[in-house]
Amino acid sequence: MELLDEYTGHVDPEGPAARRDLDAVTITKVSVGPMDNNAYLLVDRATGSTLLIDAANEAERLLDTVDTVAERGNTKTIITTHQHWDHVQALEAMTQALTPETYAHELDAPELPVTPDHTVGDDDEVRFGESFVEVIHLDGHTPGSIALLYRDPNGSAHLFTGDSLFPGGHGKTATVDHHNALMNDLERRVFDRLDDDTWVYPGHGDDTTLGAERPQLPEWRERGW
Repeated sequence: MELLDEYTGHVDPEGPAARRDLDAVTITKVSVGPMDNNAYLLVDRATGSTLLIDAANEAERLLDTVDTVAERGNTKTIITTHQHWDHVQALEAMTQALTPETYAHELDAPELPVTPDHTVGDDDEVRFGESFVEVIHLDGHTPGSIALLYRDPNGSAHLFTGDSLFPGGHGKTATVDHHNALMNDLERRVFDRLDDDTWVYPGHGDDTTLGAERPQLPEWRERGW
């Protein structure tokens, strides 16, 4: 896998992965599948222990990325952000190849192709080596959608949002009630808790920050989807 060490938050389908170096972890982003799904590998620098967020598609491409930035034997954790098919197409193959511990929210777990070893909810933590991510439940896009918050020792915050938050709005919701539930959770559990410089890594497309999106919250709520 070709790897870009200059991280901009943009990767292309069939293009190189991009790695970002933080104090305690590295974050590698790669696009997989026909829907330009983002998968993320977080490597704990002290131990090499590796966490994969969303085994979305193209298992061989994901394994190639693992081999480039980590070791297969150290890739011990896979977290699924939500149940939608485009985020789980490679989950079974990656589970067979890596024999990791798998995690998902309990409300989405029954719909996954692999029954998770562990179900998680709001404020739970998932450790990998000496690092961990915090689970934030965001109801609306699916009942069990989760975001994952990593706080680096350097003070920066990094939020992996699945399809619950993108540049320009949240992911699709089926009803106005689901839209309102997701807006409420985003405002209360994300925007009210985290600073503007929190970096957002979505399930598709380019990255953003909470500061770039915060001024649009009233518009998102008003448009109703």
